[in-house]
Amino acid sequence: MITLYSSASCTSCRKAKSWLEEHDIPFTEKNVFTEKITDEELKSILQLTENGTKEIISQRSQSFRELDIDIEDMSLGKVLKLIQRHPGIMRRPILVDDKRLLVGYNEEDIRCFLPRDIRKLELLKLHDQLPINF
Repeated sequence: MITLYSSASCTSCRKAKSWLEEHDIPFTEKNVFTEKITDEELKSILQLTENGTKEIISQRSQSFRELDIDIEDMSLGKVLKLIQRHPGIMRRPILVDDKRLLVGYNEEDIRCFLPRDIRKLELLKLHDQLPINF
């Protein structure tokens, strides 16, 4: 099951949600401002990142700059608590399932959440190589 971490005011979040709905992909949505993200959820997200917290925290955001902190000097536990207290520092949307993570909305990258057989069909369509029986 895919989880979409989002916020109501985020245009990219609305695009991601709309894309999932259009492709009939089941998901659960979690608004980061109204529903607390658990330590377990954050750890699961971080396990799927290539660059750790840098991948999910927007260090250029106003929310993060106002905190005036160096996240590199913080323990994992403190980072988790920081994100829970200040969810506005998270990049959005974040889409995650048991083995994939997508931060932000990109129409090409989000296709990784399509079932494999549908991805194959779309690839064939792109190359005009659909089987005759299709």
